[in-house]
Amino acid sequence: MLTWTRLLTWLTGILLTLVGMGTSSLLWAEEPINVQRILEEPRIYHLRHVTMHGTARDVQPLAPYTVPNGDNCYGAYLFRLEEDDATIPVAVLGICGRPLVRDPDIEDGDRIEVSATIQAPSHGGYYLSFKGLKVVTEQEGVVQAVADRILPLVE
Repeated sequence: MLTWTRLLTWLTGILLTLVGMGTSSLLWAEEPINVQRILEEPRIYHLRHVTMHGTARDVQPLAPYTVPNGDNCYGAYLFRLEEDDATIPVAVLGICGRPLVRDPDIEDGDRIEVSATIQAPSHGGYYLSFKGLKVVTEQEGVVQAVADRILPLVE
């Protein structure tokens, strides 16, 4: 038989679960940042996770590439995210360790929301190019977004 205490405990658990689900979805509901703002002050956004809106341009699949630990990565691609008069290169790293051939998730002209980590110039490390991974040098001044989530924009 169900007692009032058990029923109250069960209902409280369900309520807390629903509140927790609502809170986690709010964490993803980040305000988009203008691409121009990132390009004007890239050091402020270096290694920060941001959300941007724009139009995908020049979507280019990459051939499989090898990361420093020797794993091969598949399904990577590059594109430019265009917003008004500003454009930022975006890299999608693909899947490493498992041979998986796939087409890019987007097409040229798609309106999208991109959640990504910004990589600013002169901080060392790697970035993706059409020739695979490259090391950033002081002279290159690469500002790039590395996407971890891409969603279509419904307007």
